Amino acid sequence: MATVTQAAEAQQNPRRWWALGALVASMLVLGFDMTILNVALPTMAEQLGADTGQQQWMADAYVVVFAALMLPAGMLGDRFGRRRMLIVGLGVFLAGSLVGALAGDVAPVIVARAVMGVGGALVMPLAMSVLPSLFAPAERARAIGAVTASSALGIPLGPIVGGWLLDHFWWGSIFLINIPMVAIGIAACLFLLPETHDPSSPRVDPLSTALTAGGLGALVYAVIEAPHRGWGDPLCLALFGASAVLVALLVVRERGRVRPLLDLALLARRGFLLNTLAATLGMFVLSGLMFMLPQYLQAVLGYDAFGTGVRLLPMMGGLLVAAKGAPPLVAKFGSRGVISAGLVTLSFASFLGARTTVDSGYGFAALWLAITGLGFGFAMVPPMTAAINALPADRAGSGSGLLLTVRQVGSALGIALLGSLLASAYSDRLDVAGLPEQAADAAGDSVVGAHLVAGRLGNDALAASADSAYIHGMTVALVVIGVAALVTALLAAALLPKDEAGEQDTAAAAGDGPDPAADVAAARLDA
Repeated sequence: MATVTQAAEAQQNPRRWWALGALVASMLVLGFDMTILNVALPTMAEQLGADTGQQQWMADAYVVVFAALMLPAGMLGDRFGRRRMLIVGLGVFLAGSLVGALAGDVAPVIVARAVMGVGGALVMPLAMSVLPSLFAPAERARAIGAVTASSALGIPLGPIVGGWLLDHFWWGSIFLINIPMVAIGIAACLFLLPETHDPSSPRVDPLSTALTAGGLGALVYAVIEAPHRGWGDPLCLALFGASAVLVALLVVRERGRVRPLLDLALLARRGFLLNTLAATLGMFVLSGLMFMLPQYLQAVLGYDAFGTGVRLLPMMGGLLVAAKGAPPLVAKFGSRGVISAGLVTLSFASFLGARTTVDSGYGFAALWLAITGLGFGFAMVPPMTAAINALPADRAGSGSGLLLTVRQVGSALGIALLGSLLASAYSDRLDVAGLPEQAADAAGDSVVGAHLVAGRLGNDALAASADSAYIHGMTVALVVIGVAALVTALLAAALLPKDEAGEQDTAAAAGDGPDPAADVAAARLDA
């Protein structure tokens, strides 16, 4: 019966792999827009006259809006049609990119990034939720793996693409590059994707949407600002308190609703909850590393922006290998074993990276980055597949939104917490004795600032101290990552269920037997 269903589904979607290619391209753009702006900030600050706070918001406006709106975005797709809202999201993202490319001042750039965050919040969960209508269970794990890997690969691609564009064009090109890729995604959605929706989906509740956006937005804003202002800063404390109050009000409001925006019943499913947490740790680690590594490669090892992006390729290579190899390994050993092994590999890579010294060259960094990519891929793709397949068919949009919202919050926490730890350890170890107060403050802000001060003063000792202090801070952060990954691996091995939807789907892909539950879910989405 499953074979007949899969054959019929394949006939209904003969161009499904072309559609997947378009979704992968769209998710790749969303991924590298997380980091592409970082390499352009110095140029934009010089040409637009942006101060440090404005530079921070040019980068952070995208992340804050993205995380705050993903939950309501998933429900909008359930109610009004996932293909329709996916096209709307891509259109909004394209409009924001066009505004950013034409901007001539700081404020329009920040607005453009926020608009792009709105579009990204619609695209990310809905790109996942349309996959069951395109692919039979035998192919679905590979499709989810491709979309997940493309989003993650975009993050280290950002510095490469941004560095190359800045070497050849003006800073607005980092926005302009999005337009043709997003346009292709819109065309593919119009002609290749079937429309799916949840007929029983309730009307979107504006108050619940506002509480969700406000609560998550305040949390992410506080987490982003705390490393700079201090965790005890009155504004940060007020934002943490406001976030807690708004989320508590949302939980109380949604508890009695038949179809809530914050679907706590999904979190009661052990497979969905634990796989979501495992995937979130992966984003926590990747985002923290992407914050630390460019400064290490540029300031300590002396590479330029494009060279820095290129030297992140070993991590991308490891991730590609793991994304391709995860499905057959899950079919043989089960997702619990593969996820646990991936987390242990990630922990090993972090402890290995923590042995970096001032005299370590790029070869050592390339080694532990490649192992990190392998660990990240094995710890990320299987839990994403299992979590998506654990969702009821009629909650695909809202469930994907919840999953990806938690991941995005994990990403913000990775940047904020690991960045704060790195900055604290760096400033404690840096030797600024004998420097003027203004020069000491500039050197203590960042390792890049310390090298600028050292070059201006001709102080080689300061540059050496900055390199040593930064590596010390990076070592502390990597040890924390290693411990967190190891603890999560133990929890995954002990608590993840043996027989979960993700394993059944992958087993079907390997030919071990039918998966009638997944067939029913796909058929319901096709309807």
